[in-house]
Amino acid sequence: MKVYGIQFDSEWENKNKNYELVSTLLQDIEIEKNSLLILPEMFATGFSLNIEVTAKNEPKKTETYLSKLARDKHSWVVAGMVYPSENKNKGINCSVIFSPCGKKISANSKILPIPMLGENKVHLSGSRIECHTIESFNVTALICYDLRFPEFFRTALSSGTDVFVVIACWPEVRKNHWIQLIQARAIENQAYVIGVNRVGADKGLKYCGHSLVVDPVGNILANGGSDEMVVEAEIDKTIIGSWRNEFPVIECINNHPFTNSQSIE
Repeated sequence: MKVYGIQFDSEWENKNKNYELVSTLLQDIEIEKNSLLILPEMFATGFSLNIEVTAKNEPKKTETYLSKLARDKHSWVVAGMVYPSENKNKGINCSVIFSPCGKKISANSKILPIPMLGENKVHLSGSRIECHTIESFNVTALICYDLRFPEFFRTALSSGTDVFVVIACWPEVRKNHWIQLIQARAIENQAYVIGVNRVGADKGLKYCGHSLVVDPVGNILANGGSDEMVVEAEIDKTIIGSWRNEFPVIECINNHPFTNSQSIE
């Protein structure tokens, strides 16, 4: 399956402009049918904590754009957006998935809104990790700060996940963490990890880009660097199975008594 990561500089709190930016970046690219298009965390607003703006007219406004994008490109779409919640003072930072026919498949919230930036004060924490079938792959989407917690990835792995998508607004100051953690999650789970991050700057934060596609062995297949661009790579289901059979790390841990142990002596 072909993967396209759309790495761009989001216009602050300007949804219509950001829809336009995405469409412009894709207009000269011939997208293969039934591919996977991935947009960053909160792509339509930037990492704004003003839910009066981010959640306004949602989910209808941004879902309408993403559904049309999926239909126009005949492809799957994963993207980040903010949903309103029953708590009027808080929103939900979500990853959403649309099928090539424009149908919404899922909307999953960020498990851990980042406390260092005050996100936990305005976005509700998530409680579910879901795996969805996209073409021949089993895909789990996580968001930014979630990358730091291997437990989330291992939980998804137990549900059959073989491709992880991480959408982010990851800052330049921690660029090395971004790259190394994506490779680590790929290596330890023997799965593809696709990280799509924004570039540019807003409100004192500079973002590192470097959207990555990393294979189950830990090899970087594509790296977007620090400029606006569409990162492209091909992912292959057979590589996952062959590597897991050749070097059976997951089988070892699943069969080891320590996995189900409740104590260390």
